Amino acid sequence: MAMIQVRLPPEATLADALRLLGLADEDADAGYGLVAVVPGLRVLRVTEEAARRLIDDLAAGRVPAHLVDVFSDPRVGPQDPDDR
Repeated sequence: MAMIQVRLPPEATLADALRLLGLADEDADAGYGLVAVVPGLRVLRVTEEAARRLIDDLAAGRVPAHLVDVFSDPRVGPQDPDDR
């Protein structure tokens, strides 16, 4: 999964974010939803493939770059004792 940071008004929904990003419902982690970080800034999780498409759309100017940032969302878990 990847983490997308998007600037949206406070009343925005996950559907609003997906529409702005040009993504489909199945591209997003609906269980994670659209999370408010600070006023006007939200994050959502999307599939790696959706993140790649979004990066291409940002580069081509199809998505407003001043509203969107794409970040990795690496899996975090307990360390295996054999990995020390």
